[in-house]
Amino acid sequence: MNTRQRIVGSIRDVMPGTIRICIWMIKITVGISFAMMLLKYLNILPWISDFIGPVFKYFGLPGSAALAYLSGYFVNVYSAIAVITSIGLDWRATTIIATMVLCSHTMVLETAILKKTGASAVRMVIIRTLSALILGFILNLVLPGSSEHLTDAAAQKWTMPLGQTLLEWLISTLKLVALMTVIIFSLNILQRILSEFGIMDFIARLLKPIMRVLGLPENTAFLWLVANFVGLGYGAAVMLDEIGRGTLSKRDVKLLDTHICINHSNVEDLTIMSALGGIWWIMLTIRLAAAIVLVWGTRLEILLRKE
Repeated sequence: MNTRQRIVGSIRDVMPGTIRICIWMIKITVGISFAMMLLKYLNILPWISDFIGPVFKYFGLPGSAALAYLSGYFVNVYSAIAVITSIGLDWRATTIIATMVLCSHTMVLETAILKKTGASAVRMVIIRTLSALILGFILNLVLPGSSEHLTDAAAQKWTMPLGQTLLEWLISTLKLVALMTVIIFSLNILQRILSEFGIMDFIARLLKPIMRVLGLPENTAFLWLVANFVGLGYGAAVMLDEIGRGTLSKRDVKLLDTHICINHSNVEDLTIMSALGGIWWIMLTIRLAAAIVLVWGTRLEILLRKE
């Protein structure tokens, strides 16, 4: 076959599985976003924020930062960003809360995605939540200065009429679904073409030294790159295709999931958080270090259990 035929064949092969994955992800995304829209409209999230706010003093954060964390935890990074910009945090507090959000954002959706790859949902929730809390606590101890001077802004209440709320939700959801569809199809097609022409193997060889330090299998190099550049949700779509073709073992997936569950989206999300005042290299370095510790700990666990 010539080059054109090989490309067309790769696209044809990837289509059925990609369509199924795309539909599954869209169903989950729409359902979760609708539920969170209702929680916002009913002002339940601010109430929860007021309840747990006092705990955030241990992270050097004002109580209102709890709403930013909860918004990121249950919705996505962008909802957390909207809160962060409204409560007036300095560089120190922004770095701390941003790190916590980057570790454990979009929890419901991303846990469902990780579970689809074969990961334990309970394990992923525990790892991501504890990592966020522990890293926030550590940063509060090691970063210079303090955030005690910050005022504790009150959580904003949702006052928009229901009709307008529904319309805004519908428009934003349609945009998100369109973006998800384009990215998922593009990534899966790209991954399959790269595999067809041996480029995946080339990438794996280039990243071999890095993969060894990270404790990750060499054949996860491309998926690791995808997760770091475009995020866990879109990276998982490519991962599911790889698993379906039998190119990744359960052990490989477990190690990769352990790493990327707290260390992904290191282009778009990290850039935005930096624009808000967070120190990018601190947010990146501490999550990467935590991911390395978790992966090597998981390798030891696998060895002891003889999995």
